[in-house]
Amino acid sequence: QLQLVESGGGLVQPGGSLRLSCAASEFTLEYYAVGWFRQAPGKEREGVSCISSSGRNTHYSDSVKGRFTISRDNAKNTVYLQMNSLKPEDTAVYYCAAGLTTVQAMCVLHDSNYWGQGTQVTVSS
Repeated sequence: QLQLVESGGGLVQPGGSLRLSCAASEFTLEYYAVGWFRQAPGKEREGVSCISSSGRNTHYSDSVKGRFTISRDNAKNTVYLQMNSLKPEDTAVYYCAAGLTTVQAMCVLHDSNYWGQGTQVTVSS
């Protein structure tokens, strides 16, 4: 069964760091653009960061620019989201998605072929 599995979420204090992982099973992630999205209770889903299949193009939302870094290791069939200087407003369920699309279409229009189940990130003291 084709699926994406997120991991690495948890509880962290403000100013702390987490690294999320998105692993694909039953398909090769290297041909896909991959994005990280988040949704907090009562809020719309937000495109946080996306990366092209080659890794050369990336997109970040203004809310995370300078604090989060997206990367990919195609040999491991995995995409990562390094999150530093975390704030309480970063609290949300984080999802990864993969699509045969552009970075901008994925992050702005949420254009995707596959979605993961999500991992909870809670930033609180």
